[in-house]
Amino acid sequence: MTVFLFVLSVLFLAGLVLSASFVPRRSRFSQFELERRKLHNESTIRLDETREALYSDIVSLQRVLQAVLLVGFVLSSVGALGWLTGGAIAIIVSLEYGLLARIGFMRAFGMRMYGKYEVDILRVVARHGGIIRWIRTTLPVAENRGIDSREELQYLVNESQGVLGDHEKKLIVSSLGFDERLVREIMTPKSVVETVKSTEILGPLVLDDLHKTGHSRFPVINEDIDHVVGILYVRDVITLDTSKNHTSKVASAMSKRVYYIREDHTLDQALTAFLSTHHHMFIVINEFRETVGIVTLEDTLEALLGRRIVDEFDAHDDMRAVATRNASKKTAPNRSTESKDI
Repeated sequence: MTVFLFVLSVLFLAGLVLSASFVPRRSRFSQFELERRKLHNESTIRLDETREALYSDIVSLQRVLQAVLLVGFVLSSVGALGWLTGGAIAIIVSLEYGLLARIGFMRAFGMRMYGKYEVDILRVVARHGGIIRWIRTTLPVAENRGIDSREELQYLVNESQGVLGDHEKKLIVSSLGFDERLVREIMTPKSVVETVKSTEILGPLVLDDLHKTGHSRFPVINEDIDHVVGILYVRDVITLDTSKNHTSKVASAMSKRVYYIREDHTLDQALTAFLSTHHHMFIVINEFRETVGIVTLEDTLEALLGRRIVDEFDAHDDMRAVATRNASKKTAPNRSTESKDI
């Protein structure tokens, strides 16, 4: 009988150490991310969702199992070795079995065994949830984890009442999606782009027309907007002598450096290009190299900051709003098709 109790105590000890050597797995994602992925019907999220829902029950079962095994070990060791020796060993094991369970090879073995049978364990716990509720020793507690997605960070920013100001919220939210937005989303469509012909004479009337537009730079064209030959800056012409004895054509005052960018490029690429070229306006083209609009450095920075930037020469509203209002006027005559000689 003594030998049987001794063998039984060894088995109880092995089971006790093994039950303490594994850590039940939680979801890889936060609760917000689980809900978001669930709405998108992602099949791979099912195991993570089950892990998170049953985590408290698994931990409770683990603790109950350890308690039962510990009681069994104490009784069997006392029965095999007597109250003095068996009791002393039982006290030592009760205090140190966790240390044995944390030994490297023991922890690895325990996690490997748990991983092998995890799905079956979760299935049993889910099926008998009503019974397990009576032995639950821990309450569900949300784990303090990191942020798993851009959408979650945006949600937290929007819900940060009293912590972040409106401008700070706009800045963070705008910057989150900056590298995914495309140039076509912020460009000014060519239907409302103000242009000037290279052959026009920079007389008082032309300069007055340019100032009235409220813009600080204009694409210079030969025939139409598909043939841009330069960029005219208002700051470069305001000091010109426009008297009859000193007439200058647009071609002589314009900057001949013209840069193009694809409409399907990201705003991050556009900003990098603006910084590397030190240019403030790009002509936007499609895959067939047809002009579809223009984009400026101010447009890109506004998308990044989430607020309007007022240029020292710009007096009008957002040109994309103008484009919306003038969508029905695409066939109206454009000032760029006129040639004014003074």
